[in-house]
Amino acid sequence: MAHLLHLHKKNDRKIIIETLETLVNSGKVIDTDRGKYKLKPVYSFVEGIIDFTARGAAYLSVEGYDDDIFIAPKNVKNALDGDRVKVSLFAKRKKERMEGEVVQIIKRAKTQFVGIMQVNPKFAFLVPDGDKMQVDIFIPLNQLHKAQHGQKAIAEITDWVEDAKNPIGKIIKVLGWPGENDAEMDGILAEIGFPLQFTKEALVESEAISDKITKKDLVGRKDFRKVTTFTIDPYDAKDFDDALSFQKLANGHYEIGIHIADVSYYMKPGTALDDEAEYRGTSVYLVDRVIPMLPEKLSNDLCSLRPNEDKLCFSAVFEMNDEGKVLNEWFGRTVIHSIKRFAYEDAQSVIETGKGDLSNEINLMNRIAVKMRKERFRNGAIGFEKEEVKFRLDDRGMPLEVYVKESKDSNKLIEEYMLLANKRVAEFIGKKKSKDGEKQPFVYRVHDAPVIDKLNSFAAFANKFGYKIHTKTHKDISHSLNKLMSDVHGKKEQNVLEQLAIRTMSKAIYTTENIGHYGLAFDYYTHFTSPIRRYPDVMVHRLLEHYLKGGKPVDATEYENACKHASDKEMKATKAERNSIKFKQVQFMQNKTGIVYEGLISGVTEWGMYVEIIENKCEGMVRLRDIDDDFYEFDEKNFCLIGSKRRKRYTLGDTVFVKIKSTDLTRKQIDFFLVKK
Repeated sequence: MAHLLHLHKKNDRKIIIETLETLVNSGKVIDTDRGKYKLKPVYSFVEGIIDFTARGAAYLSVEGYDDDIFIAPKNVKNALDGDRVKVSLFAKRKKERMEGEVVQIIKRAKTQFVGIMQVNPKFAFLVPDGDKMQVDIFIPLNQLHKAQHGQKAIAEITDWVEDAKNPIGKIIKVLGWPGENDAEMDGILAEIGFPLQFTKEALVESEAISDKITKKDLVGRKDFRKVTTFTIDPYDAKDFDDALSFQKLANGHYEIGIHIADVSYYMKPGTALDDEAEYRGTSVYLVDRVIPMLPEKLSNDLCSLRPNEDKLCFSAVFEMNDEGKVLNEWFGRTVIHSIKRFAYEDAQSVIETGKGDLSNEINLMNRIAVKMRKERFRNGAIGFEKEEVKFRLDDRGMPLEVYVKESKDSNKLIEEYMLLANKRVAEFIGKKKSKDGEKQPFVYRVHDAPVIDKLNSFAAFANKFGYKIHTKTHKDISHSLNKLMSDVHGKKEQNVLEQLAIRTMSKAIYTTENIGHYGLAFDYYTHFTSPIRRYPDVMVHRLLEHYLKGGKPVDATEYENACKHASDKEMKATKAERNSIKFKQVQFMQNKTGIVYEGLISGVTEWGMYVEIIENKCEGMVRLRDIDDDFYEFDEKNFCLIGSKRRKRYTLGDTVFVKIKSTDLTRKQIDFFLVKK
């Protein structure tokens, strides 16, 4: 508001805050979050996304209301989880929670569902996976399409007669038998609405693109083919969308280039290929496969920066000194020629031994990256290094081993230069205005500050382990959290505190409204470096080219809608990745009955406690009904279960011993028994 009113003095801003607080006290305006205000709604109907519980009740989150609106099972009508609905609010007495009933389905979240077939001689049903879909889908026998009783399939809802208990549907794909690897993985993808195949039109367009680089393709490009260029990627990567170049300048400084595959050159707006990529939004990384955003012709061939081949790129090139300070920058289209493909392990060996191909270049770039990283943390960045669970699989996809991937200097080297490119591209556009003085809409990756109530709850919990979290300023918070991450490393409470700390943070999203990136401590940040696997990066490349050519400000609304779609797809892809990990963990533990494991209590709920096995990171549940030495009650405030007679406590982070009670591949669940050491 201060910006819109051109008020920049401290006293002027103070007047705005005081006025807003007066409006809040008078009941005309609602304080929705720290520093955020909204006009109080005066109508009895609200719209929002409905979120179901496992018991059939639902909640509606509506901006402007402090609490979610409760919807009893009898009042959900025929709404399904994730639908946008219109809700009629009930009259509310003081201190009662807000309640309502669904009166209209505005937009279905999805119409296709994965589940298990139940086929009888006269009728059939698909019983959906998961616990948020409260009804089975009725399938007429002439719509079975060869689905058999007990098979896993995808059904599409075709009709739902008003007041009918069950929707009517048809089978559109039979996935296979429950527990089969391919059936479960395809089911995970279908459940989030991710296409299992590319459209024919997109494939035809991609195959028609020439794989030869002509003189016409090089017009307007800076030639980096004689500059030392290389890639560092996972050993099993098939697409390489970023490369680094290095050369020493005559003035003693260094020119470091971050070269990104020029996807937007090959994929034009309005094509079937672009429509498909935008709809997918992101590549999905399951345990045993990658489901790419782009067809293989682009992702693994044309746009993959393979060694010893000329490749077209969009680049961010920086003149830097020994301290990692950027002295000059350039952005534009290039042609490169990578001379070496490193796996992270190869580059790590070069860093540790000082020997090997391009050892001088890699070690010098690593020293600069270390300095940039230290500077980033001094400025308030938060160093969450979440453990990444990996599997060693056999030829059939069965898990043989579970291990935790460790992030080393070679990973951090690449991370720092990618962060540099993303940050400087965002600053380049975000700080500039058009010739007419207008703001230039752009796609940002933003991360809001943590909600203070969540942070205070976490600080109180961490204090029980002897760790102090200071919450006075943003820098106090970030420095406290970084110290915590360092202090807990290697201790039994590490994973629990790290997971809880991450949950206190807001989620990063794509938007045209820049508020900075709290976790990285950047005022401007975007995603520029992975257009093969993220559609927002494609949008960023197009906008950067548009503004470099002096283009006028684009329609912010159009891009904001695209950002919301991309954020939604990213969230769904993350869910699919987690589900695939969970499936493989259950698969790995199937034949481990009878073995006693040491674990940590990783979650506590009213129906039991989650336990993560220390040696393999597999997580399961000990249900309250299976703890028979007392009657336990859930203490939500203190993250623990307390026995009513003996007062024995099971608290988040405690060590316990467990063995497997049961495994369920279809539900991706492991149940444990508690055992004595």
